[in-house]
Amino acid sequence: IFANLSYSSADQVTVHFINRDGERLTATAKEGESLLEVVVNQNLAIDGFGACEGTLACSTCHLIFEKDTFQKLDAVSDEELDMLDLAYGLTETSRLGCQVCIKKSMDGLTVRVPMDVSDIRRQLEVGKQSKQ
Repeated sequence: IFANLSYSSADQVTVHFINRDGERLTATAKEGESLLEVVVNQNLAIDGFGACEGTLACSTCHLIFEKDTFQKLDAVSDEELDMLDLAYGLTETSRLGCQVCIKKSMDGLTVRVPMDVSDIRRQLEVGKQSKQ
């Protein structure tokens, strides 16, 4: 029994998210999960995160990484770069959470959620209200 317990925790990684208000949210992630999946599966209270559900159609899962961690991430795709261009508060170490998958080496990772999100749906809602 104990062997199974240690195995199941062996492929788990601790990830910390610094939310917009500065609150630190800690989650347990499985190797291979995207950071978006971690937020959704752990039901973390990050408002508006992952609006397109990981289909690379928005930038609401925009996360900011520490420089040394960012350099170890897999290469960024052209599609991800296109969406990052639309992200609010873009930095040199920005990535989309739906495109970054957990690796064992990421245990203890801390990522920052930007102060605001660029969500086209919010602009559409404002547009609807102003026309009424």
